Amino acid sequence: MKLLGAVLVSLMLLLPGARGNQDTVPCVFEPLRDNDQKFCRGDVEIIYPEMGDVSCSYIPKCQNFRQRLSLEWGEPRVRFPWARKDQKYVLVMVDPDSPNRAEPKFQFWRHWMVTDILGSDLSVGNVKGKVLTAYSRPKPPRYSGYHRYQFRIYEQPEHETIALSEEERVSLGTWDLKEFVEVFSLGQPVASTQFLTKNYED
Repeated sequence: MKLLGAVLVSLMLLLPGARGNQDTVPCVFEPLRDNDQKFCRGDVEIIYPEMGDVSCSYIPKCQNFRQRLSLEWGEPRVRFPWARKDQKYVLVMVDPDSPNRAEPKFQFWRHWMVTDILGSDLSVGNVKGKVLTAYSRPKPPRYSGYHRYQFRIYEQPEHETIALSEEERVSLGTWDLKEFVEVFSLGQPVASTQFLTKNYED
């Protein structure tokens, strides 16, 4: 009788759909640790569809989240609840780990940059402003390990027009973020966060 039961269970597991939809298995978002966690400040939320807020966490591989992040989803909602209503802000998204964290010779790879964002919009997650760099999905190369995708929010100085040079517009990689911040007197970010992900095939 036990043998018959074992055979029936084995057959059930082989039948299509018998094991249920694995995409419905809950994913665990592991929080960042140590210095990676310390980068997160200001309660910034980075919200992607179906994942929700991924700030200060590793992107899990389950439910094809890494693949969809790299191939399907567009720009996230970025919400900074403490943004001042009439203040303008600059949002910068960069990968400091290109092509890998051990030898980041192409840092900071610019994935997104928007200026002239009103605080009233940013506080509710609407990134409306002047797009200097269109959003580029996170696509870490295979076998390059985890990459940090950092979001930095700066207060835009009053009456300051932020622009990229011709050279900067042509190349997204090997971008001197520090020099850019100094040229436009942006100072330290008023808020920052990041998530870590790796190639979805790894």
